[in-house]
This record gives sequence, structure tokens and C-alpha cells, in this order.
Amino acid sequence: MTTAVANPNRARLSNEIAQLNMKPLWERVMRLKPGTAALPVIWRWNEVQPYLMRAAELITTQEAERRVLMLENPALKGTTFATTTLYAGLQVILPGEIARTHRHAPNALRFIIEGEGAYTAVEGERVMMKPGDFVTTPNWTWHDHGNVGSEPVVWLDGLDLAFANLFGAHFREEYPKESQPVARAEGDAAARYGANLLPLEYRPRSQASPLLSYPYDRTRQALERLARGGDPHPAHGYKLRYVNPATGGHPFPTMAVFMQWLPKGYAGRRARSTDGAVYCVVEGRGSAVIGDTRFDFSPHDVFVVPSWEHCQFKADTDCVLFSYSDRAAQEALGFWREEGAWTS
Repeated sequence: MTTAVANPNRARLSNEIAQLNMKPLWERVMRLKPGTAALPVIWRWNEVQPYLMRAAELITTQEAERRVLMLENPALKGTTFATTTLYAGLQVILPGEIARTHRHAPNALRFIIEGEGAYTAVEGERVMMKPGDFVTTPNWTWHDHGNVGSEPVVWLDGLDLAFANLFGAHFREEYPKESQPVARAEGDAAARYGANLLPLEYRPRSQASPLLSYPYDRTRQALERLARGGDPHPAHGYKLRYVNPATGGHPFPTMAVFMQWLPKGYAGRRARSTDGAVYCVVEGRGSAVIGDTRFDFSPHDVFVVPSWEHCQFKADTDCVLFSYSDRAAQEALGFWREEGAWTS
């Protein structure tokens, strides 16, 4: 699209139609281009963790409902979003506490960072959570959290809030009681959907995964087996995506979720893709060069790789990285693309 030559009659036309809330397309100064306003940013665990514990002293889950520190991208002030489409927050729950039951239109994921003894209950089934576990909360399902252990538990919340907001479809409902009744045995969803098998009568209730928990020990074993089978990907190391066992697709219709292993000494190729992503470091130390910014990372750090920003990983030790992105929505709409992942 080229810039039109200045012309007083065209300027007059532009001024007149502005009163009808119209604007000439040819007056666009800049060509539309890939990428978003989001910036690369990192939240370091050693800086964030003390504030989480301080928040736990200052406000209860009954007062806050969800005791969460939201991770807001500095270029997206006021949105509460980590990328233009994704929300990220760090939630802490203390022993004996309950975060009351509600449901909402956005899909949510939990990635457990620290502590044991807490659970997420989804539609009557409690899922105990351990560090490294990925737990799903499909949209419009009743869910609550509790801690029956003896230590604080912290997890990363990831939600597709922006999609519900964009369509004007952000509904929310409170449950009449603090906790929902336990209606299914613990591990019921895993028994039904977690063994590459489906119940004969299974019919999908939503587009999200029916499997509520993806335990870290199984994910870690899968990464190790993958690493024994060949060389790492030139840009991503050994990377696996979590799947909806009923469809083979992504766990959510909007969000793709991944775990990757970067072996010690790995120096990845510079690459980029159109999905904006939120990463959480599970194990190890290394660095990510995102655009022109280098971030050295350590366990539990959270960082953002914005859409269409080049990213290059290096591993000082064996590293495991969890991430989620809006790739699922982009693929469904035919928008997603990448560059540099395979070419030299």
C-alpha cells in the first residue's frame, strides 16, 4: 500500500467524512506488519517470591478470592495481560485455605511451581498438584482450589482472557457454596482419558481436553526418551506439545501448551513465530535472546516471547522450560507461521 500524494480536495473530503465516523484507507501512514506492542520481559523468581509471601500475610483467600499477583507486560499497561492475548499470574495458597468455587468463560491452565499438598477441583473431581504438573480448567467448568498440605503452594495461572473480552463473551458465575461437592474419585479423568484410550460412550462436552492433569514425572520421562532418539531441534531443543487425548489437537481451542528440554551446552538457532508465548523455567540455567534483549534465566523465572520476535536459547545446564501460547487459535484461523526454525 503506497502513500497517496497530498491533495487539498482529498484533505477536505477526509475532514467532511470524519463527521460520519469514516476515514480514507489511503491515509494510512504505515503498512500493517506482523508483531504486537508486547515487549520481551522477565519476572525473576528471587524478586517475585518474597512479594507472594508478603501478599499471603496481608490478605486471605476469603478476602481476595484468588490471591494472585498478575504479570503485566510493561507495554500493555492497564490490560493485566502478559501478551496481547494471554494472561499470566502467580497464585499462592496457604495450608488450610480454600479459594472458593466459581466458573467463567475463559479457559485456564495451572502450572505448579513450588510446594505440594494443594488441589484444584474441576466439576467435582479433585486433582492433587505437584511441581511441574500442568493442570487444565476448561471454560465454564466449576472449579476451586484448596491446600490440605503443610506448606504454601505456588502456581502459574494462564488464561485466554483476551479472546473472551474481544468477543464480548466474558461471563462469570459464583457457586452458592465455598467448595463444590466431591462427585468423582481422584484420578477418574486420568483413568478415562490418560492411557491413549477413551470410554466407549465418550462424547465431548467442550473443545478443551477432558484430561485434567498432565503429571510432570511422565512429561520428564517422555523428554528423556525423546532425547535418546536423536539430535535436538535446531531452534527448540527437544520440545513436546501437550495434546487433547480425544482429538490429538491442543488442550484448549485457543492455547497451545509445551514442555521442552535444552541439553547442557545447547546453543539454539535464532527463530521466530507469530504466536506470543509465556515461559516458565522448570529446571536449569541458561539464557534467551529475545529481539535485542538477553535474559539469563533460573528455575521458576517467567518470561515472555512476543509475537514475531526472534528468540535464541542457550543452556548452561540441562534446562526444562514450560510454555503456553496462542498458537492453537492462530492455527485454527490459518494465521500461524514461523521463520528460521529449520533454515540455516
